[in-house]
Amino acid sequence: MNTPIPDPDDALILDSIDRFLERDVRPVVRELEANDVYPQKIVDQLVELGLFGATIAPEYGGLGLSAETYAKIIERISAVWMSVSGFFNSHLIMAAAVQRFGRDEQKQQFLPRFASGELRGGIALTEPDCGTDLQAIRTRAVKDGEEYVVNGTKTWITNSSAGGILAVLVKTDVNTQPPHRGMSLLLVEKGPGFTVTRKLDKLGYRGIDTAELVFEDCRVPATNLVGDTEGRGLQQILAGLELGRINIAARGVGIARVCLEESLAYAQHRQSFGKPIGEHQSIQIKLADMATRVESARLLTESAARAYDSGERCDMEAGMAKLFASEAAVSNSLEAMRIHGAYGYSKEFNIERYYRDAPLLAIGEGTNELQKIIIAKQLIERSRV
Repeated sequence: MNTPIPDPDDALILDSIDRFLERDVRPVVRELEANDVYPQKIVDQLVELGLFGATIAPEYGGLGLSAETYAKIIERISAVWMSVSGFFNSHLIMAAAVQRFGRDEQKQQFLPRFASGELRGGIALTEPDCGTDLQAIRTRAVKDGEEYVVNGTKTWITNSSAGGILAVLVKTDVNTQPPHRGMSLLLVEKGPGFTVTRKLDKLGYRGIDTAELVFEDCRVPATNLVGDTEGRGLQQILAGLELGRINIAARGVGIARVCLEESLAYAQHRQSFGKPIGEHQSIQIKLADMATRVESARLLTESAARAYDSGERCDMEAGMAKLFASEAAVSNSLEAMRIHGAYGYSKEFNIERYYRDAPLLAIGEGTNELQKIIIAKQLIERSRV
């Protein structure tokens, strides 16, 4: 089952992605994933493909792709190795915050370097004592002349070890109520006071660097504050997370789809009781449910991407897509394992990797429980008379 490609330009881009995946990723994914090795050669090829500038405007050297095309790219990549999509997802969330809210000189300073892949990074939100509740962060940034002095700890930060810059959510005013009014977003390049303390070992989503960080009297130029004023950081990063949630939804579509495709192939040659298991009604029901989840998840993801491209607020649409597609990936990975039987539990097949990767999607970029709250609040807000 292939993603529909209505635009000829999309077809060229997606064809190059497919060739890259078949040539450079699929042959090495099992070894790299098993050993949790950072795939530097693959990252270098992502730079050559321009994917670190995928959604950055052409005027800054980016490809300027629509979110809809971007989602199709992520679906394809995730169906081969989901970790590869993570190398530029959080990077592009950071870039989106700068492109939407940064000052002109800030855009000129950073976006061309982001787009070229010269300067790569991500976002630093989560802390040891706060995950979903971002207003509870403790990392402080105190103004000292022409610099901010940053102190605090961040954890579960993607691209923090191999990357060179992070958009860090900080408290610039601890006394303001509500707390989000005292939060700001700072672009922090690696240097004195910025320490990666440990790499985190994960069940899945391996190969990509995920680490814990400590900022200790880390000095950051005041010009690295995103926007003109303090106190807008939470809104800025939440706007960027709309793209991040579309990315997670597209990953879910990719995982759900490949689980279906491999289950369909297996069901047609695996024999049981004298016939292929795909001829047994119980397996057919599983395949039908899996296929329906894939198509529903894709349609929701495309709808969210179109809403993002329109420039309208789309946290409800992105939340719906992220919620459904991630759950589709989790469900399809389990059903794929059941269809494959013992082979699904074996490292000889890819199913066990999909089964380990999929649950992250229900957690990352805001838990699915949070997505339901966002959806409900927006439903109420949009239905007011």
